[in-house]
Amino acid sequence: MNISESLSEIKNYIDGKFERNEQKSLTIINPQNGNAISSLPLSTYSDVDKAVQAAKKAFPAWSGITFKERVQIFFKYRTLLEKNIEELTNLVVLENGKIYEEAKAEILKSMELCEFAVSIPQIITNEVQEVSKGVECRIERKPLGVVASITPFNFPNMVPHWTVPNALVLGNTMVMKPSEIVPLSTVRMAELLKEAGLPDGVFNVVNGGKEVVEAICDHPDIKAVSFVGSTKVAKIVYKRATSTLKRCVALGGAKNHLLVFPDANPEMTASNVVASMSGCAGQRCMAASVMVGIASIDHIIDKMVGYAKDIIPGKNLGSVISREAKERIENYITQAEKDGAKILLDGRNTIVKGKEDGFYVGPTIIDHVTTDMSVAREEIFGPVISIIRAKNIDEAISIENGSNYGNAAAVFTQSGGLAKQVMERASAGMIGVNIGVPVPREPFSFGGWNDSKFGVGDITGRSSIEFWTQNKKTTIKWNPEAQTNWMS
Repeated sequence: MNISESLSEIKNYIDGKFERNEQKSLTIINPQNGNAISSLPLSTYSDVDKAVQAAKKAFPAWSGITFKERVQIFFKYRTLLEKNIEELTNLVVLENGKIYEEAKAEILKSMELCEFAVSIPQIITNEVQEVSKGVECRIERKPLGVVASITPFNFPNMVPHWTVPNALVLGNTMVMKPSEIVPLSTVRMAELLKEAGLPDGVFNVVNGGKEVVEAICDHPDIKAVSFVGSTKVAKIVYKRATSTLKRCVALGGAKNHLLVFPDANPEMTASNVVASMSGCAGQRCMAASVMVGIASIDHIIDKMVGYAKDIIPGKNLGSVISREAKERIENYITQAEKDGAKILLDGRNTIVKGKEDGFYVGPTIIDHVTTDMSVAREEIFGPVISIIRAKNIDEAISIENGSNYGNAAAVFTQSGGLAKQVMERASAGMIGVNIGVPVPREPFSFGGWNDSKFGVGDITGRSSIEFWTQNKKTTIKWNPEAQTNWMS
């Protein structure tokens, strides 16, 4: 499939076939220029049920083959990602508005996630032990059955790969609900998985909005649900899914704090902070959102403004996802100004020549923010950073700990002692030292704390093995002549 073919009406993918339903449709918009590029069906419970039944039917055969047989398909699939990297990159640019380099990085990360998945047979060896004379106990990892994954708009290719390779290699079958704003990458993913040899029914895609999410949470045959999105919706999904006795991990939003000390390397710090706040137009849950400057850091802020001025919307800064997102982000900036903060660099009212109807916000740096302001407390999800001043490390950590979120935190300093204090005291699941976007690489798992994650475990890396499987314990005794005691 090429991009022009993907722009026809989006269809559900069930039991190895693309199907059109007769429900209402939603228009898909290119955020770079505001043009309509496709339409998407707003599916219902019956569509979800049809996909679940296909996955349920496929489960016995898929789970019945060995790990090594399943990973062979993902070896082939990873090769197809590499072979089609230009097309996949351009799909992300088209539907999400990222710049080319950021979109390509998504595909490269998806390839890495597949590489971890195909290593699972070497990680997941069964445990066997003779626990008493003539008595053997063993533990085997078994798949759950039909599982579901609900993914967000900001990483149309990468986030689906957080779940699909691991969950399927472990023997589950899946129903995926991509963001209704960016369905093209997931549709192409389904085609490539089939080309790699994945049996029909093992992976299914149901498009739509709220009704599909509710159907996934409620369906009695779905055993586990992963969700990535806003904290508000993550809480709803977690409560609804677990109320029907499913496993659920729901990743929510973030308000990541970067603590900057006066001894930090000025060039490295300024460039890292600006890249963190503006990469992917700030639409990532690992973006720098608040910089807490300890004591005198004006020299670093000056360099930040200089670096940020080199970030040009439409050139090395992509669009935000929608007109509503642009308005919401700009309203936060306006409110901060009204509240008394100082706008050092203003990204409001950005227009890109030739893309006048696109949804662009320029890099924005706001200084002298106080902890009671909305830009200090709420997730903005745009290329905006708020600077709060702190007198010392205790005040800085108190500010970081005061956030309801807990996805990531970072510290910039040349002092190992100061860095260690922040590492130990910051209330976040992922910590960076002189790194603005502390995303763990495989096999380490992705996941935050507090209102950034609901549920136990993670959906990526080694931790995902626990989430996507269950233990089967077997005790065996064959020889009746073996010595017996109370243990046997």
